[in-house]
Amino acid sequence: MRERTNMRMKEGFFWGGATAANQYEGAWDVDGKGASMPDHMRGGDKNTPRQIDAVLKDGALYPSHEATDFYHHYEEDIALFAEMGFTMFRMSINWSRLFPTGEESEPNQAGLEFYDKVFACLHDHGIEPLVTISHYELPYNLIEKYDGWPDRRLVDFFFTYGKTLLDRWHDTVHYWLTFNEINTGTMPMGTVLSLGTLKGYSGTMAGVPDDIQSRYQALHHQFVASAKLITYAHEHYPEIKLGNMDCFILSYAATCDPTDVLANEAAMRRMNWYCSDVQARGYYPSYARRFWKENGIELKMEPGDEELLREGTIDFYSFSYYMSNIVGTHGVEETAGNMTFGGKNPYLESSEWGWQIDSKGLRFALNEIYDRYQLPLMVVENGFGALDTVEPDGSIHDPYRIDYLRKHVIDMEEAVEDGVDLIGYTWWGPIDLVSAGTGEMRKRYGFIYVDKHDDGTGDLHRSRKDSFFYYQKVIASNGEEV
Repeated sequence: MRERTNMRMKEGFFWGGATAANQYEGAWDVDGKGASMPDHMRGGDKNTPRQIDAVLKDGALYPSHEATDFYHHYEEDIALFAEMGFTMFRMSINWSRLFPTGEESEPNQAGLEFYDKVFACLHDHGIEPLVTISHYELPYNLIEKYDGWPDRRLVDFFFTYGKTLLDRWHDTVHYWLTFNEINTGTMPMGTVLSLGTLKGYSGTMAGVPDDIQSRYQALHHQFVASAKLITYAHEHYPEIKLGNMDCFILSYAATCDPTDVLANEAAMRRMNWYCSDVQARGYYPSYARRFWKENGIELKMEPGDEELLREGTIDFYSFSYYMSNIVGTHGVEETAGNMTFGGKNPYLESSEWGWQIDSKGLRFALNEIYDRYQLPLMVVENGFGALDTVEPDGSIHDPYRIDYLRKHVIDMEEAVEDGVDLIGYTWWGPIDLVSAGTGEMRKRYGFIYVDKHDDGTGDLHRSRKDSFFYYQKVIASNGEEV
């Protein structure tokens, strides 16, 4: 490979970090907020699945209830983000903070006023908000009463919610994402995280009953809901931009056996292309019909759905990227990953949680996505979960996180050199927060340490890790100094 010389991002590139309300905000029952799905989930670890309680148990620990308390620390945290040099902060709105049951016709005023203050604080610091409208926080009432997204009525509930956000903040927020990692609905885990098809269920997160027909019907309703809101935005607020958000799980064929190549193509289509083909192109892809037939899926569509999907396509494509895996038909060693398990690649190193580190895969993914859709791209989640040690003097040395960041920034810049229109990068968890998959605090992603622990203890004080100052340097040089 040629030597890397003076590479940097284009002017106006957004640098920042990404969070989710259910993992960060806390204040779960403050100022009129209702319960959401994560508020019913206990903590676990990499060996112990999270427990879901249909009815909250006295004395049980629910990590999202306090999380790392952005609700009461937002001014301090945003000031720290500004100190790092952020020009963009990806955050989500807590649906049940505005509509406690998800069914109300009018929003909770205290919730609106909280986000008014957050957006004002961001703008005071010169930081552009990127807002995810729904990020794994379905109001629990919509699960309890309707069994989640397979019920068509959620399309209208979501539209009421989303329209409220756009009408109030279209002058304040210029970039929006409709659903976080919508393609998790193609996997059983999506039942819990995004689709909410677990009415009355108590048990482990891994043990939730799976119904593929229900999942893909729920996904269709999310596609329609997203397209309906995007169409409204394009008609009323053409100055704002709305994107999708996919969990990009890159996979390679385990061997050059054509059978492995075809198996990997099928995996990539199901995991990475199915949802974005609909949201970016405006119609179901050619391979969908065979997939539905082979899996006994019969989608119920209402008149006008196909036209709505064509009209409500995205303005930009965003995605999360953490790792890659391999797909083979001759037996592969399994390893863990983001939202999934996959084949272990002998050429890659792994984190303590088994996630394979593959920065070149990010370059490959960026090239593939951009060539497919020709839309501006944002990497809105990328990060490294690890065990951090607080030294006696309070310092935290995290060269492993710095190394991961450095490699991924370099390969993003290579992708830009390849011709990709990359407009933003928001590191996942710029401040420590609750892990979505395991509910842990000890699996830390942040450049900013938060004194909060898996047993619920901690005084929530914030402190800067070594990676804080490294990212500050990267941003100040627009990616040239890595």
